[in-house]
Amino acid sequence: MRTANVTRKTNETDIRLSLNLDGSGVSEINSGCGFLDHMLTLFARHGRFDLNITCAGDVNVDDHHTAEDIGIALGKAFDAALGDKKGITRFANTVLPMDEALVLSAVDISGRGYLGYEMTLPTEKVGTFDTELGAEFWLAFARNANVTLHIRQLAGANSHHILEGAFKSVARSLRAAVAIDPAAADEIPSTKGVL
Repeated sequence: MRTANVTRKTNETDIRLSLNLDGSGVSEINSGCGFLDHMLTLFARHGRFDLNITCAGDVNVDDHHTAEDIGIALGKAFDAALGDKKGITRFANTVLPMDEALVLSAVDISGRGYLGYEMTLPTEKVGTFDTELGAEFWLAFARNANVTLHIRQLAGANSHHILEGAFKSVARSLRAAVAIDPAAADEIPSTKGVL
């Protein structure tokens, strides 16, 4: 089983996270931020990752530290659960429609953390959630998961739909990228011999 548990405690957040890459998509998310809970629940479902997260954060200030630190913890969990990355498919991409929104994501489990993020969100908030925190979350995730991740909005007029499309698209791309390639199950998918 490719699993990981991450505990992260700072002066701003206290996070407990468990991840199973080979799960069925069940989750229990309590971040203290309703919109982020919604996004992470559908991320787990569409990635078929079993994911449990609790976070006590300084949401009385805003959701910034919670979103960023959960991104860090989730990235660390992915990196740990993948181990030596032997047998993984490594590359994947998904173009996902969410009503009027259309979002492309592409991932390379490369060992190099990078985020390319091209999104134009029409509002500054969805509920109480600052829409700019989508970029903060994915940047923290990519750096700590050591993956190259591109997220690009191809269409969309509703901020909720655009952000939801991104979380679903990335989940589907990660699901495909972490899958074991039966033809190369004992190989590191790199000419370097290491990722």
